[in-house]
Amino acid sequence: MANEKFGPVRVGLLGIGTVGGGTFEVLRRNQDEIRRRAGRSILITKVADLNVARAQEIVGPGVQVVADAREVVNDPDIDVVIELIGGYGIAREMVLAAIENGKHVVTANKALLAVHGSEIFLAASRKGVMVAFEAAVAGGIPIIKALREGLTANRIEWIAGIINGTTNFILSEMRDKGLPFDQVLKEAQRLGYAEADPTFDIEGIDAAHKITILSAIAFGVPVQFDRAHVEGITALQGEDIRYAEQLGYRIKLLGITRLRADAAGRPFGIELRVHPTLIPARRLIASVEGAMNAVWVKGDAVGHTMYYGKGAGAEPTASAVVADLVDVSRMLTSDPENRVPHLAFQAEAMSDLPILPVERIETAYYLRLRVSDEPGVLADITRILADERISIDAVLQREPAEGENQTDIILLTHRTIEQQVDAAIARIEALPTVLSKAIRIRLEELV
Repeated sequence: MANEKFGPVRVGLLGIGTVGGGTFEVLRRNQDEIRRRAGRSILITKVADLNVARAQEIVGPGVQVVADAREVVNDPDIDVVIELIGGYGIAREMVLAAIENGKHVVTANKALLAVHGSEIFLAASRKGVMVAFEAAVAGGIPIIKALREGLTANRIEWIAGIINGTTNFILSEMRDKGLPFDQVLKEAQRLGYAEADPTFDIEGIDAAHKITILSAIAFGVPVQFDRAHVEGITALQGEDIRYAEQLGYRIKLLGITRLRADAAGRPFGIELRVHPTLIPARRLIASVEGAMNAVWVKGDAVGHTMYYGKGAGAEPTASAVVADLVDVSRMLTSDPENRVPHLAFQAEAMSDLPILPVERIETAYYLRLRVSDEPGVLADITRILADERISIDAVLQREPAEGENQTDIILLTHRTIEQQVDAAIARIEALPTVLSKAIRIRLEELV
């Protein structure tokens, strides 16, 4: 302690729930190692939590606990504020107040940054303070630092991520045990992987918050959650998981962002989407099971890199929060103009490339059609696909059960534009031999 060049960094913590408690414990347990790396002590000196008695029990004597977060963000002795409240409301107010008071901010709040990130980063730049958010995406996996610093020499081509552990657990169980979605969701809730209200997870919103942040860092564009295309897993059926397996694919909920360019290599837009996706079973990311997360990045110089680990939990997320605290502590005395920009690119060099509407995305497709078992049905369907300039990669036709006069046809297409698939499906569903709505799942080879 006596050899420290600078005094301790005093930290205020907003919210000491699961992640907040983990952060306090990791800082306490590894304080000597952290001090050696940061060059100074990092001390949580003040905590705000509505349950003051419980919070005081966690932190023990020597740390002040208050019920009002404003007492932390307005305290002149606090250097850094950790925001772990969550949500868009009071969290946004407290983060902006901390910035206005000249305090640096560390947050794990992906929803806040995906929706209000542009406002927050602009405010921080004007005040010359840092907003660090490694814990906002993929828990303990250091994907923000990898994109913003480690891959800075690359033109990022695309990112595909399993970035929600709840949905990955559900899909893994549906595949392994053949169980229906509703039953697996109840098991996920019993095990603590899913919240009592799992909407943000199973409808893809949580993953969309995260891929929005990654897209902004990868391509140097503002955070634009409202332009992301978002589909969850609630409509996914067990037979499609089984058919995908037969064809050599697995279905994962992926967050995908891709830079699109014309034939001359000039970028014209960015894809930003979350949806169930078929991926080849031989791809490394296809083997990511249970509640684990993985992010696969394609850069023009480095090629493929993948980042794997726990995407949630007290200490994995705390690992990222504390890493941010160390980064902030190292940079406290640096010139704000020479710090790593929040979204990797210099503010004046940010791009205005548009987020493309879903009709303009380009991918391959899995189509399942319930049809009458009679001659000419497949020929009619393939003719429509050819008319819409959609090339077929594979066909699987299930033999009808004894006594049945209908069956499933499964088609895999080559890459095409979504609006062409929309047009083809509308025509196919109008055929008298097609007996139900088409099931469509996007397919990515990830090469």
